[in-house]
Amino acid sequence: MLVADAVLVTAYYLLPLEHASAGTVALILAVGLALLIVLVVFQVRLIMFTPHPSLRAVEAVTVSVPLVLLLFASGYAAMSTISAGSFGGPMSHTAALYFTVTVFSTVGFGDITAKTDAARLVVTAQMVVNIVITGFVVKAFSFMVKARREHQPTADSRRGDRARARRRHLTRPTAAHGSRYRVSLLRRMMQRRSTGG
Repeated sequence: MLVADAVLVTAYYLLPLEHASAGTVALILAVGLALLIVLVVFQVRLIMFTPHPSLRAVEAVTVSVPLVLLLFASGYAAMSTISAGSFGGPMSHTAALYFTVTVFSTVGFGDITAKTDAARLVVTAQMVVNIVITGFVVKAFSFMVKARREHQPTADSRRGDRARARRRHLTRPTAAHGSRYRVSLLRRMMQRRSTGG
């Protein structure tokens, strides 16, 4: 979980965003969005089949949210390089990440602001994505955890299942103990006749 976040942050700081073009920004956002979709689908599948769904859901959130933040930070850093007036000047990787987190957390200190319409549209898109991602991730993962817990057998039910299986096995005729079964069946039939039942 922390390793994945460290890899994401390292990759973000290694991206050559100082020489970015509009195509680079579009490519980064498209690849990042595809990666996010694959990650969420993968995590939902893991939650459904893990014995610890709550832990898996927390892991999923701790990787999904940083990925979204780093995607927008990459876009902001590249936009500020392409058009210096977008945010009042070029932003470093750290400044872009700082701005992204302030938008995500709705703190908005005001020291970095979107100055152009294109920058405002991207910031607005981040706000919408933040709401959607937060709602979707929380709802989807909590639903998966709940569904998994409802289908996860408890220790008592597992003991009951084992006892029922043993009873079925002992009363079912098989080649290994077929003659014992027939003898037992004959005894029961004779007891019924002798008791009148």
